[in-house]
Amino acid sequence: MSYFYFIFFIVLSCINVHCTTSLGTSNKRQTIEIIIGGGGNSGSTPVDCPPPPPPLCPPPEPESLPPPPVPKPPSPPPPRKVPTPKPLSPPPPRNVPTPKPPSPPPPLIFADQRLAVVYPVIQKFKNLITCDPLNITKTWMGADICKYKGFYCDTPPDNITATALASVDFNSFRLGAPSLDGFLDALPDLAIFHANTNNFAGTIPSKILELQYLYELDVSNNKLSGAFPPALLAKNNLTFLDIRYNFFSGSVPPQIFSGNNLEVLFINNNNFMQKLPANFGSTRILYLTLANNKLTGRIPSSIGKASALTEILLLNNQLSGCLPYEIGNLTGLTLFDVGNNQLTGPLPCSFGCLGSIQALNLAGNMLYGAVPEVICALGNLKNLSLSGNYFTQVGPVCRDLIRKGDLDLKKNCVPDLPFQRSPVECAMFFSHPRWCPFSSSYFYIPCMPSHNAHLSRNKTSSSAYKAPSPTYQALIRHRL
Repeated sequence: MSYFYFIFFIVLSCINVHCTTSLGTSNKRQTIEIIIGGGGNSGSTPVDCPPPPPPLCPPPEPESLPPPPVPKPPSPPPPRKVPTPKPLSPPPPRNVPTPKPPSPPPPLIFADQRLAVVYPVIQKFKNLITCDPLNITKTWMGADICKYKGFYCDTPPDNITATALASVDFNSFRLGAPSLDGFLDALPDLAIFHANTNNFAGTIPSKILELQYLYELDVSNNKLSGAFPPALLAKNNLTFLDIRYNFFSGSVPPQIFSGNNLEVLFINNNNFMQKLPANFGSTRILYLTLANNKLTGRIPSSIGKASALTEILLLNNQLSGCLPYEIGNLTGLTLFDVGNNQLTGPLPCSFGCLGSIQALNLAGNMLYGAVPEVICALGNLKNLSLSGNYFTQVGPVCRDLIRKGDLDLKKNCVPDLPFQRSPVECAMFFSHPRWCPFSSSYFYIPCMPSHNAHLSRNKTSSSAYKAPSPTYQALIRHRL
């Protein structure tokens, strides 16, 4: 048993020595002695003891410790993941009734099938309008075409119970469109088409020939161009044609003066040129205006056969040659104007047969010789203009007209009248020989068998200068 305790105390001592290595050797020994029973430092001689066995657990050798590691900088925090918001799901469908589609507009009911035919034609043309300053086209809606502004209905000749679009009057509407094709020629019952003072371009449609009732056409003061519309040459029922103040060019076709029923032809203020056709006298036209173009050559002698002519305007062209005496055959003529051309020669005495003439303008030419007294004696003559010529003699009847203000003879070569050309200017003119064929015809008066009778102005047939001339009004852009 003592041996067991001996071993126990040795193990315990070993453990104590290991735990108290910081003390000195003497202290260790003293501690062991105390624990075993040897006492303290009492001065007694210590009992010799056998040397202690080697420690079972030698103290561990001190190891050199590595330097403390340098602390790493803190790593940045990882980026926060922002969750992508999920798309909001549509709310659950509510039990709302599906709206019904709008009901189609009620069908248009036209007063006559002929109006239903022209309705799409008008609507198509409405979509082509590029200018409408007066808001005319806003009235072109609905089935009542007869109430559209500018459109007029009537009974067609072939059916007295029907209603058709008979007339179009766009005068001064200032509408603009690139063409009249597909409109003017697509109104089958059209009788009158007036479109003065607009901005229509292009030319006159060729299919206008198919309009069987059309008898009046006025497209003056627009922007139409091209040659004289050939389709108009075959329109035998056309009685009124006004294409003035446009940009038509080329020649005036001979067919326009024959084979038709034209009564009014206004083609002034265009760019027509070349000569007047030889069949000029075949016309049945009453009012003819060819002014302000570029017509050249002589006035055909056939003009004397145009017995229906009432007014004719040829002023401001480039006509030349001598006046044909046949003009004196136009006894129904009330207005004759060839001012500002290049006409020359004496003034035919046959003009004394123009018993109905009220206005006679020969100013601005190169006429010369004596002013025939027989002309000044015409009873209805109220305006005789011979200014700007080279006349040299005036008789008493003509002087009487000068005093009354009915005869203008300024800028001529009459020596004793005021406001004449200078002698030098007159001498220069007569220094060049001038000649007209059939010179004897200029003294012929077909309506007076004895033309040597005493001439005096006929007072019985005189009448006031009445309403303004339609042909002179055609020289103005606005509608007649």
